[in-house]
Amino acid sequence: MSQPNPLPAETFREAPPIIGFHAHVYFDAESLPRARSLCERAAGLFPLQLGRVHERPVGPHPDWSCQLAFTPEVFGALVPWLALHRGELVVFIHPVTGNDLVDHRDRAIWMGAVRPLNLSSLSGDPTKYVF
Repeated sequence: MSQPNPLPAETFREAPPIIGFHAHVYFDAESLPRARSLCERAAGLFPLQLGRVHERPVGPHPDWSCQLAFTPEVFGALVPWLALHRGELVVFIHPVTGNDLVDHRDRAIWMGAVRPLNLSSLSGDPTKYVF
């Protein structure tokens, strides 16, 4: 059987650079202590920015959540750690390229159940983040 041709190099050059990543840990009133513990443990083990613990839906997120913001260099260690330690918590991860709409809609990585995002709050306008 022949191997498929690899994607042309131009395919990868068309993608914008990834400035960082956001991991959003979703929870509810019952799972709040587990989510808080997971986020605090991650912040203690990895170089990341721990966001607020929102006890209401914020922005496009349909559930209560806490954001972990991190650089591409941290991805390879943090994401597997989250996969192994999240338990039943849903984690939504997306790159940060400056286009929030595309990053949330088209470039998402889900751990657990895929949740419906409210994309009406996002635009394709350039967004700046600092990591």
